[in-house]
Order: sequence, then structure tokens, then C-alpha cells
Amino acid sequence: MSSLLYAVGHTTVSIALGRTATVALESMVIGALIGFGAGAGVARMFHAPTVQGMGAFRTLGELNACENDPAAHFSFGLGFFFHAWASAVGTGALTSDVDHRIVPHGAAALSMARRGSRRAAGTLHDPRRMAVVGAAVGLVLVTVLNTTAAAVPHSLQQVAADVLGPASAWLINPVMPVVFWMAAVDAGRRTGGWGTALGGLAHVVMGNAVPGIVLGIVVGKGVDELGWTRVTRVLCGAVVALFAVSAVLRGVDLQLLHQMHADVPRWLRQIHHCTGTGPAT
Repeated sequence: MSSLLYAVGHTTVSIALGRTATVALESMVIGALIGFGAGAGVARMFHAPTVQGMGAFRTLGELNACENDPAAHFSFGLGFFFHAWASAVGTGALTSDVDHRIVPHGAAALSMARRGSRRAAGTLHDPRRMAVVGAAVGLVLVTVLNTTAAAVPHSLQQVAADVLGPASAWLINPVMPVVFWMAAVDAGRRTGGWGTALGGLAHVVMGNAVPGIVLGIVVGKGVDELGWTRVTRVLCGAVVALFAVSAVLRGVDLQLLHQMHADVPRWLRQIHHCTGTGPAT
């Protein structure tokens, strides 16, 4: 009987180790490819419009907000690591924070730490260097996320999600908006004003003030350095159009009219009915 139990246990352990090895091997390949593309893409964004970049606008703003400080890049990426790990354990899926935040900031931190310099020219703005370092970061990151998620028993996955989920939610809102707002205020009166105004508007429209504060920093610093030129006017027009479209698509205009006890115009009802973005009543 003991021999049978030993054989069954040994077989179970072997199968588990085999699955873990398979998950780890596949994660290494996928993580390296993700890190290579994300690292090179965000570095190329700093060379636009001379070359075409690949990345999210929020990534560019968050990288600039760290001001080429390796510790700031590392801590920023580490903050979103727990949210990504909780999502991997609880749902079995990787969030966009992996390639938009953790990999770029981790690659930037390692690249600057190895060079021993805070200059971005040969580190954060170098697509080749960021691609290599990003591939290494992505390889380790995705492997750790997937293997630990696969090793955690199903009964503990819900517990981990319940504990880390609220903590990551508090980090994203309101901790991160406060951090970015303080950076905007510290950058100057005009930048702080734009960041405060657009941040409040973004919180109403999108539910998170960070995108608006980042846009406010870009607009404010652009006006400080270039003045009210054609570029800054186009940028402001694009920001206004972005918020207007986001408000309509999210049905914020309908909610505002209903809260004001005002009648919804017929043409506005038709727009929402055609786009399927809100009630047509």
C-alpha cells in the first residue's frame, strides 16, 4: 500500500513539475518577445516624428514624469507589478501594465543603473539598448508571473486576488493621481494649472485623473517652452477633441443633462442611438 501511494505521489509531482517547466519555457519565449517589442517601441517614441514609435501615450508621459531617475522608474514599475501579479493569480490573464508600465520602467531603470548616468540619450532613448534590456526584463517578469500563478492552488487564488486587488486599486486611484498632480504643480504655475484642470475633467469623464494630469503636463510644458505656437494650439485642440469624444462615448453628457433635469436634444439622442454609447431617452 505504501509503495502504491509513493508511486502515485511521485507521478503527481512529476506531472506538476513537467507542467511548470512547460509554462516556464513558453513564458520565457513570450516574455522575451514582449519585452523586446515594448522596449524598442517606447524608445522609438522619443524620436517621433522622424521615426515611427510604438507605444501608448500614457507610457511616454509616465516615463518623462520619472525624470530619468533609475529609482523612480524602478519604484513606479514595481508598484504595478503587484496588480499584474494579482490579476495573473486571480484571473490567469496578464494586464496591459506588463508591457505598458512594468517592462518599460524596469528596462529604463536597469539601463540607467548599468550606465551609472541619468542621461537618457544612450539609455531610455536608445531603441537597441532598450530592446535588449527590455527582452531580459520581459523574460524574467512573464516567467515569474506565469509560473507563480500556475503553482498557486486554486483555493488560494481567490484569497490572493481579494487581498492584492484592493491594494492595487488604491495604488491606481487615488495614490497615482496625487503623485502625478504633485509633479504637475512642482513643474510650474502654468503646468500645475493645466494638470489640475485636465485632471479634474479626466476624473469626471474617465474615472481616473492620471490621463488628464499627464496631458496637462505636456500642454503646460509645451506652452512654457514653445509659447502659443501652431504646434501647441493643435495639441490643445486635440486634447479638447479627445475629452469631448470620450465624454460622448461614455455617456457623460447624458448623465449631466439628467442630473440637471434638462431635456436631452433629439439630435444628441440620435447620436447615442447610432453609436450605441448611451440610452436614447
